[in-house]
Amino acid sequence: MAQDYDDARPEVAEAAENTLQDVRKIDAPDAKSDQAKLEEADISEGTELPGAIVLDELVVEVVPQAQDEFFCGQRFTVRHRSQAAEEVDGLTICRDCAEL
Repeated sequence: MAQDYDDARPEVAEAAENTLQDVRKIDAPDAKSDQAKLEEADISEGTELPGAIVLDELVVEVVPQAQDEFFCGQRFTVRHRSQAAEEVDGLTICRDCAEL
């Protein structure tokens, strides 16, 4: 007698059917119930977010570029003149950028 090797073994087929029944039993939420839950639990009201909101102005002291410093044309940083490597198109490039 020929045996069909494509058929699932009885214990595997039974386990798959049980799993399918378990999935069908689960009460899956629908879009309307999720929307209602979100509207009920509006967390933005009466809840403070982490971190303090400060209404003070931020005061930063800007120090002008010194005589022994230059502006790197690739990284847009102020570096000491000992870090200058080359000049490309009128912009001074630092050693770190020149190595790239």
